[in-house]
Amino acid sequence: MEMAGKTAILIGATGLVGGHCLRELLASPAYDKVIAVTRRPLKLRHEKLQTIEIPFDHLGEALADIKADDAFCCLGTTIRQAGTKAEFHKVDYGYAYEFAHRMQANGAGHFLLVSALGARAGSPVFYNRVKGTLENDIRSLGFSCLTIFQPSFLLGDRAEARIGEALGARLSTLIAPLLRGPLRAAHPVKGSDLAAAMVAAALSGGKGVRICRYNEIQALIA
Repeated sequence: MEMAGKTAILIGATGLVGGHCLRELLASPAYDKVIAVTRRPLKLRHEKLQTIEIPFDHLGEALADIKADDAFCCLGTTIRQAGTKAEFHKVDYGYAYEFAHRMQANGAGHFLLVSALGARAGSPVFYNRVKGTLENDIRSLGFSCLTIFQPSFLLGDRAEARIGEALGARLSTLIAPLLRGPLRAAHPVKGSDLAAAMVAAALSGGKGVRICRYNEIQALIA
């Protein structure tokens, strides 16, 4: 059920999904205030938008007194971009978990996380293992409602080039018509569609943990 006067907080607003998510939140009449936590300035200006620009190593102290109803985590990098596995872990696990921990402590009722298809704490693949461990640890925080999105390749224009993802997205688009049944989870997803699904999920309410892959994402925006 939609409730007027809600506050949303978003981290990762300068990325593909986060940028679309920010615009969706600002356009929604359900939210009176949207807080964007960023490491670099946003070009976007809006009467409902409050920006907190900080080095993410100081997330905890910067968000100590920040309250929101719904918290959106769109953080994500690649090992290639981060440079090392340690740096990747710091962004995709460290910053994301710190954000979730702080928001839960400050009373956020719904946490929405962009994870990845194949996320599993026991995975032999480092990327999937980090994502899976993050999912498990955020589950343990005890949000009233936790929605985890597990998209396959994301489609859309990024500010920075991700060669591997671009090639994977192109290949998955070509084989998309063959992805049926359980394989539909591997269907590529537009970043704009994922963002719209996140906001729709936040406004639909509910309790407990929900996992959204391709089919669930499409259902949310239908």
